[in-house]
Amino acid sequence: MKIILHWILLSLAVFATTKIISGITADPIWVVLVVGACLTLFNMFIKPIINILTLPINMLTLGLFSLVINGAIFWYLGTLVDGFNVETFYAAFIGALLVSVINWILKKVFRFDI
Repeated sequence: MKIILHWILLSLAVFATTKIISGITADPIWVVLVVGACLTLFNMFIKPIINILTLPINMLTLGLFSLVINGAIFWYLGTLVDGFNVETFYAAFIGALLVSVINWILKKVFRFDI
């Protein structure tokens, strides 16, 4: 049940990001749900592996490199999912940052902790 709630919150965050940032578009509305599901799966399975592999550079940059990793994952989803378009890496970086902030706010509002 928590995974489904996490997926819905991430989908809402991606939807808000597509409305705020001009370089990120999701053509049909259901694509936002697919991107939210992909982000949920990436965060559960792939991101921990990437974080372990990039641990030395993360320690050198005091954790700021994880923002670049989030942007890269967001940009990769733009190439992976049809209908979800991310124009530049800068848009992906800002979009990933905005999705993280909106997701954090929604978790606090709905008192949902994973």
